[in-house]
Amino acid sequence: MEAKTEAQTQQVEQQRKKTANSRWFSSKTFKENVAGYLFIAPMFIGTTILVIIPIILSLIVSFTDWVFINGLDQVNFVGLENFKQLLQDKPFIQSLVNNFWLILSVPVTMFIALILAIIINKHVYFKGFFKVVYFMPYISSIVAIAIVFQLLFHPSFGPINEFLMAVGIDNPPKWLADSSWALISVIIITIWTSIGFSLIIYLAGLQNIPTDLYEAADMDGASALMKFRMITVPMLSPTTFFLLITGIIYSFKAFELIVVLTDGGPGYSTSVIVYYLYEQAFENLKSGYASAIAITLLALLLLITLIQWVGQKKWVNY
Repeated sequence: MEAKTEAQTQQVEQQRKKTANSRWFSSKTFKENVAGYLFIAPMFIGTTILVIIPIILSLIVSFTDWVFINGLDQVNFVGLENFKQLLQDKPFIQSLVNNFWLILSVPVTMFIALILAIIINKHVYFKGFFKVVYFMPYISSIVAIAIVFQLLFHPSFGPINEFLMAVGIDNPPKWLADSSWALISVIIITIWTSIGFSLIIYLAGLQNIPTDLYEAADMDGASALMKFRMITVPMLSPTTFFLLITGIIYSFKAFELIVVLTDGGPGYSTSVIVYYLYEQAFENLKSGYASAIAITLLALLLLITLIQWVGQKKWVNY
C-alpha cells in the first residue's frame, strides 16, 4: 500500500513539473528571454569570433616557434622558451618601460581636462563651440596629426625651434630626432590629442553634480578650493576612475602615432609593446614570439585593471 502511494506521489510530481514547464514555455517570460538572447547574440558572436577565439589561438601559438608563412605543418612546440626570451630581450624591456612612461600622460591629461571642464562649465559662453574645438584633435586622423607635428618638431626649420631660438635659446631640443626627447615629444602629442575626450566626459560629470551641494557650501563660507576638494573631486570620482582605466588601456594600445612619427626610433627610444609586437610578427615573421608578447600584454593589462578595481573601493564614491 505504501509503495503504491509513493508511486502515485511521484506520478503527480512529474505531471506537475510537465505542467509548469509547458506554462513557462508559453509564458511571457520565455518570450522575453528569447528576445533578450537574440539582442545580445550579434555582440556575443562577434566577441567570440574576433576576441575570445583569437586570444585562445594566440596563447597556443605563444608556446611554438611557428612562422605563419611556412604553414601549419611547420609548428614546433617550444614550451616557455618565448617567454624566457622576453625577459632577456632588451628592445622588449625598453618598449615596456616606454609604455609605463606613456601612462604618466594619463593623469596629466585628466588634470588639464578637469580644469578646462570646470572653466568651460562655469565661466564660458558658447560651451558647445568649445566642446567641438577641444574634441576635434581626438577624432582627427592620427596620421594627419603625426605629419603636422613632424613639421612642428623639425629640428632645424620647425616653428617650435624657430620660436625658441627667437627668444634666446641657442640650442633647442631636436625633439623627434633626439633619443632623449623623442618619447617626451610623443607624450606631448598624446596629451594634446586626448584632452578632448576627457573634457567631454568631465563636463557631463560636472553637470550631474547637484547644485544644492555648492549652495550649502557657500552658506557655510567654503572657499572655491575647498568646494573643489570636498565636493567636485569626490563627486567626479566614478568619472575619474572610468577615464583612468580607459586612458591606461589606450596608452598600451599606442601604435599609429609611433609608426608615422618615429617608427620606434631613434634606437627603440619610442618603441612600445604593440609596435614591437608588430615588428616581430610582420617584419621578422616570428609569429610564436609575437604571440608571447601579445599574451604578456594581455596579462599586464588584466593585472593593472584588477589593481584599479580593488583600489577604487577606497576612493571612488558612488
